Amino acid sequence: MSEQDINPIKAGQLKEGHYILQNNDVFLVRGIEKSKSGKHGHTKCRIKIENIFTGGKTEISIPGDVKLQSPIIDKRNAQVISIGSDSVQLMDLETYETFEAALPTEEELKSKIQENAEIEYWIAIGKRKIMRVKGSA
Repeated sequence: MSEQDINPIKAGQLKEGHYILQNNDVFLVRGIEKSKSGKHGHTKCRIKIENIFTGGKTEISIPGDVKLQSPIIDKRNAQVISIGSDSVQLMDLETYETFEAALPTEEELKSKIQENAEIEYWIAIGKRKIMRVKGSA
């Protein structure tokens, strides 16, 4: 992960739908509550986040002026070449690079993946994740 893969953002500027890095993983902001404490107190942010790779949910509480890192997510299209027991071989439709990605854990998405299907995948912090199947082949 390089400096070009992330943007700094203050916790107080976060909104639902933003992505942040926490513990070297990418999280989607599901909810945020901001509260100002006292006359000279600083804004506190309670942020509900969900890991985009594992689906795990958690909540963090931090001061509003803390700088967080927002990853730059590269959204790409690929074609399914073959399906293994726990991985899928894909070919990027722009670069024609072939690579393997983990088979999604979500049953609804997993059931739609078939050979020659076109999928959308995301690259964030060097990890790839299949996000959706684009129409049936």
